Amino acid sequence: MRVVTQHTLGGPEVLTVVDAPEPRPLPTEVLVRVKAIGLNPLEARLRAGEFPLLGRPPFVLGWDISGVVEEGPLTWRFRPGDEVFGMPLFPRAANAYAEVVAAPALHLAHKPPSLSHIEAAALPIAGLTAWQGLVDLAAVTEGHRVLIHGGGGGVGHIAIQIAKARGAHVITTAGPNKRSFVEALGADEVIDYTTVDFTEAARDIDVVLDTIGGDTAERSLAVLHPGGRLVTAVAEDDQRLIAAYEAAGMHFSGIAVDPDPIALRGLVDLVNQGRLQVHIQKTFPFEHITEAHQHLDTGHLQGKLVLTL
Repeated sequence: MRVVTQHTLGGPEVLTVVDAPEPRPLPTEVLVRVKAIGLNPLEARLRAGEFPLLGRPPFVLGWDISGVVEEGPLTWRFRPGDEVFGMPLFPRAANAYAEVVAAPALHLAHKPPSLSHIEAAALPIAGLTAWQGLVDLAAVTEGHRVLIHGGGGGVGHIAIQIAKARGAHVITTAGPNKRSFVEALGADEVIDYTTVDFTEAARDIDVVLDTIGGDTAERSLAVLHPGGRLVTAVAEDDQRLIAAYEAAGMHFSGIAVDPDPIALRGLVDLVNQGRLQVHIQKTFPFEHITEAHQHLDTGHLQGKLVLTL
């Protein structure tokens, strides 16, 4: 089979397609013939060596997959021929930039018929991050006012739809070129961050979801009502920030996404109800991985990038 590997840290040019032996599934794992692979900003940071989650190269990046089960010894969850998707093993290496992946059956779900493999591969990391942040940590429900920073991005565009499905009033920050996109997803209010300071435009917020980083989380203190909650996917262990929120009487929650079959089924339910769609900005053939990561490095994506096989 073909895999994408790297032997040094650096830019997109360090990624190369090579031949490798197919993995063998352990008991309770399944062997998946991959049809599409979702790309995430985290993978660009790992490639560049910004933090050593996977150790030193060589390693194979990737977690988001959609494909077809080929075999699964001693698991009752799937049969050969089943179409599945998921985010196996995160944060351990799943070696998902590959034509074949061995994955724990518990970390996968049946692909909804209404989603293509391309759309399904784009959903797990972004969708589970949004779900675990808004549903599990913040318990967003009807009547809540939710501010989502970066509503046009991978996590943000799914978070808007989850919050709306749960009855929230959704406010999001987005650039002018993404206004119509986030409004179509259901955003009730859009703050153009290029011309408006969100701390002056948003008030009495119950939950803030931060997908941006920088000083966004700290400045979000100003828009929360007493007892409000920040959920951040980019500053989850910032002790100074945690202390500032506690001193202000606010709740701070950092989200580090993990495989979650219950949340994955929750996302599937929303898809099946027609309340959740996954936006794909661009797809790339597997062998064009360098070009795909060049796009990933540009940032400010609208939705997700996906490799196809």
